[in-house]
Amino acid sequence: MDEVTRAASDVFRLLPAGPDDIPPEDGQGRRIAQRLHTDQDTVERDLVRLVLTIVELLRQLMERQALHRVEQEDLTEDQEERIGMTLMLLHDRMTELCERYDLTMEDLNLDLGPLGTLLPPA
Repeated sequence: MDEVTRAASDVFRLLPAGPDDIPPEDGQGRRIAQRLHTDQDTVERDLVRLVLTIVELLRQLMERQALHRVEQEDLTEDQEERIGMTLMLLHDRMTELCERYDLTMEDLNLDLGPLGTLLPPA
């Protein structure tokens, strides 16, 4: 257990701030708040991309849970049919929204750096 605790603390350890990470002072010893710089032309598309990424992640998790429940024979035939239809409709709607905002499903798979991508390969 100690090994797991140490590994978790190593992963979530806060790194010290570098000189570029500390905002400047305002002359009265207070730090000036940093602003998020956004491109007005792409902010809507970027926000839609983020929301669709979260929805796609949840859709995939629900799909896996549904498959698990089907394998466990935990659902009635009617429930299986409803879940299957709902997941198909959700996938179709996701595809429509991606087309509307000129996104692909690959665009929704955020790169998390050393952790890999957010969504598993299709």
